[in-house]
Amino acid sequence: MQSRSPASRTGRPRSATADAAILAATREALVELGWSKLTLGDVATRAGVAKTTLYRRWAGKNELVVDAVAELFDALELPDRGSLAADIEGVVLQFATILALPEAKSGLMAVVAEATRDDALRERIRESVVERQKRLVVEGRARAQARGELPPEPDPGSSARTVDLIFDMVAGAVVHRTLVSAEPADEEWVRNFTRVLLHGLGD
Repeated sequence: MQSRSPASRTGRPRSATADAAILAATREALVELGWSKLTLGDVATRAGVAKTTLYRRWAGKNELVVDAVAELFDALELPDRGSLAADIEGVVLQFATILALPEAKSGLMAVVAEATRDDALRERIRESVVERQKRLVVEGRARAQARGELPPEPDPGSSARTVDLIFDMVAGAVVHRTLVSAEPADEEWVRNFTRVLLHGLGD
């Protein structure tokens, strides 16, 4: 798997401007052409760079699309709305809004399907999307613990497992709702989901 870190490469430093143009062009091509017709040549033309520039950064279409989609999720922020429930509702609504974007829908579904046959691609999705966005869970738990809404969890191993579980529950539910069931994750659904997440089915 290729690293996205410029420090691991030799020669001319990567251009952040070129990277941004390439990723934006990839998302544009996904919407207009779809996964099957998207080519690195078309992306290079749209971005105004040489095709060799893409190949120096990405091994192929799979990796490029993962990074283009991952950049969308980097826009997620955890709002401070005064309570754990309100914070969860705020970030889940943001997440659902991103998943509703045509480029997020087509890109994420395509790379997940491809990853069933490609272990390296699956690892790239985990690193570029999943691990990067677990920061939201870590931040949200710490904030809720500081407010006294959640108990502290001093054991690092147990804490990491809890973060994984929370992320899987939230991401799995929202992705299934929006992309598999093709139903809206509107404010009412998000409120009900948050209630079940925090209190279970007994309340």
